[in-house]
Amino acid sequence: MREVTFTKKNSSKWTTFDSYLNQRSIDNPDKLARLYIELTDDLAYARTFYPNSKTTKYLNQLTLKAHQQLYKRKRIRKNRFIEFFKTEYPLLVFKHRKYIGLSLLILIVAALVGALSTARDDSFVRLILGDGYVNMTLKNIEEGNPMGVYADENSWSMFSWIAWNNIRVSFLAFAAGIFASVGSVYLIFTNGMMLGVFQFFFIQKGLAQTMFLTIWLHGTIEIFSIVVAGAAGLVMGNSFLFPKTRSRGTNLRRGAREGVKLVAGLIPFFIVAAFIESFITRYSEVSQVLDALIIGISLLAIIFYFVVYPFIVSKKTGNEYHSTD
Repeated sequence: MREVTFTKKNSSKWTTFDSYLNQRSIDNPDKLARLYIELTDDLAYARTFYPNSKTTKYLNQLTLKAHQQLYKRKRIRKNRFIEFFKTEYPLLVFKHRKYIGLSLLILIVAALVGALSTARDDSFVRLILGDGYVNMTLKNIEEGNPMGVYADENSWSMFSWIAWNNIRVSFLAFAAGIFASVGSVYLIFTNGMMLGVFQFFFIQKGLAQTMFLTIWLHGTIEIFSIVVAGAAGLVMGNSFLFPKTRSRGTNLRRGAREGVKLVAGLIPFFIVAAFIESFITRYSEVSQVLDALIIGISLLAIIFYFVVYPFIVSKKTGNEYHSTD
C-alpha cells in the first residue's frame, strides 16, 4: 500500500485518537487500550514500509503519548480503592439521589403501614415476625432483658453471620430490580414493614426508649444501607424500563454496572453496622448517653457522606459521573 493511501485511510482515526488523548480526563480506559493496540499495529506497519517518513514519526509520537496516558492510569489504579470512595462513589450517589430518596420513602411508608397494622391487630406481629421470635422476645421481656437476643451468641460468630447476611440481603435487593424494579420495591417494602412492626411491638410493651437506643445503635447505618441497596435495584430496573436514547440492552448493562457499584460501596458500612450490633449493642444498657452518641455520630456520618459530600464532589467535578473502569 502506498504511503498516501495508508495515510488517507487512517488519518481520521489518528486525529480522533489524538484529540481523545488531549482530553482533560479519559473516561473510558477500555477504549484507550483498544485504540492503543490499533495505533501500535499502524506504527509497526509504517516502520516496515515507510521507516523514515513523516507518517512514521507522527505515529511514533502519538504512540508515545498514548503509552504515557496508559502508564498514568496504571499508577492511578493503585489508589483505586481510595479514589472510588473519595470521588466515584459520591458522584454515583449524587447521580441516583432521586432513586435513593424514593427507596427511603418506600421504606418509611412501609414502616408506617406495619406500625398501624400492629396497632389495629395484635396477631399481625406474629404474622410478620413469626411465633418463635415473638415468644422468645416476650420471655426476655418477662425476665427483664428485652434485648437479650443480642447477647445470646458469641460476638465473633455473630459478627461474621450478620455482616455476611446484610451483604447478601443488599445484593438480593439489588438483583431483584431486574424484574422491572418490582422485586426491589417489594424487598424494600417488606423490610420497612418488619421494621415498623418490630418497633411498634416494643412501644406497646412500654419499651420505646430501650428499643430505640438498642435497635438504632446499629440500625442507623444498617437500615440506610439497605435503602441504598434497594435504590441500586431501582437504577437497574428503570434503566431497562426507560432506555431513553440507548437500546434497552445497552442501558440495562449500564444500569447494572452502576447498581453493582452502589451496592459494593456499602460493604464497609455493613461491616461497621455488624461490628456495632455484635460487640456494642449487647452492652446498650450500660450507658444511654453513649448509645445516643453513637446513634448521633452514625446519623451525621450518613447525612454527610450520602447527602452533603456528593453535592460537594459534584460541584467540583461538574456534576458528572464517569466510570473509571
